[in-house]
Amino acid sequence: MEERQFAASLAREAGVIEDIRRTAWELHERVGQTYDETRPYGFHLSMVADAAMHYGAPVVAGEDDVVPLLFGAWFHDSIEDARLTYNDVRRLASSFMTERQAHAAAEIVYALTNDKGRTRAERAGEHYYAGIRTTPYAPLVKLCDRFANMTYSFHRDNVSNSHMRDVYKAEWPHFLQAIDARPTADCRLLLPQALTEAVINLMAL
Repeated sequence: MEERQFAASLAREAGVIEDIRRTAWELHERVGQTYDETRPYGFHLSMVADAAMHYGAPVVAGEDDVVPLLFGAWFHDSIEDARLTYNDVRRLASSFMTERQAHAAAEIVYALTNDKGRTRAERAGEHYYAGIRTTPYAPLVKLCDRFANMTYSFHRDNVSNSHMRDVYKAEWPHFLQAIDARPTADCRLLLPQALTEAVINLMAL
């Protein structure tokens, strides 16, 4: 989608997008989830959605996909961390969009939900990444999620974030390969080049 068309879609859907944002923030507040132990978790969710809005235009196939994409960005942790089921997410999404769109939105959230596992590697193994590579817009939202986490960690000096900087740098080559769906003719599975370059530039700081 052209940048101007994408921006026009965002402006046209601004009301429902704000309702989705507010609902996501409230959901994570109800379960007491925080980000870096000090911030409301919605702070992270909005960073992810902001990245999708800033970088997502080249991979969006049409105007009907804009709201599902942003729902997926704001609710990507809702099954994993906020105690929703897939059907909960689908029903909630349908209050903001058509049933077809709600299905697409719920699929993004489901694809980004970690598998069961004792370690970070087990929770994000090949089965997990295969689901991302085959779900429209899941590669984009996953990269936005990683970019948001890296942006935050790379600009903080505490021990936890210093550790995560090293983890993210070490994981980057495998992570990028794992979410890269190429070769594919489906633009919805692609990664925006500008976002990939933003991550690489961030690691160079």
